[in-house]
Amino acid sequence: MLTKTQGIVVSYIRYKDTSIIVRIFTRELGLKSYIVNGVRSSNARTKMGFYQPLTFLDLVVYDKENVSLNRIAEVRLGKAYQRIPFDFMRSGIAMFVSEVLSKSIYDGYQNEELFDYLDLAICRLDAENTVLSHYPVTFLWETARYLGFAPDDALGFFEELQENFTKQMDWQPEVAYLEGLMEASFAYAEKTPGLIRRNLLDHLLLFYAKHLDQTSEWKSVKVLRQMMS
Repeated sequence: MLTKTQGIVVSYIRYKDTSIIVRIFTRELGLKSYIVNGVRSSNARTKMGFYQPLTFLDLVVYDKENVSLNRIAEVRLGKAYQRIPFDFMRSGIAMFVSEVLSKSIYDGYQNEELFDYLDLAICRLDAENTVLSHYPVTFLWETARYLGFAPDDALGFFEELQENFTKQMDWQPEVAYLEGLMEASFAYAEKTPGLIRRNLLDHLLLFYAKHLDQTSEWKSVKVLRQMMS
């Protein structure tokens, strides 16, 4: 059956000599994997640029039940980002966002509210006036809300986090920072020391690992920490 939908590219892997397998979080069908033949050849009809992480696509796809790999019938660029592909910091954050989605969304998971939020969040990353130093931690917190495992308040978050430590920790600066992010979301623009931002990033990654039962390394975080200094 052919289905028309919108999608956000999560990741892709190379397949054979000229093909790829791309994972796309679609609005109507959830996270799906598609095989795209010949896209890496010199005379490909479809550009590889369409399948870079976080690219927003308008799609017509084949959707067969009990098939792990479907195919794309039609594809065109849904939105052309003005800054993410050309700005080093935004590109680095985009890699991180892509990794978060890869670890957080399972095959077949469908959530239209999450899709619409991600659309707005990625557009915010592309916006000129976004304070990029706060974006990664804000993204983690807001995404956890849509995935359904964020506590109601900052204090509850750190009380839950305390279970991972053998001694009582003083997290008051991070609590105040998180409270500000919760109130202003991506509009938060207060100057915050790099140490506090990196600490909250690490706490949120630990929180994600716990709730998603993730033990694999976060590959994009090393570069991200350097950009957040």
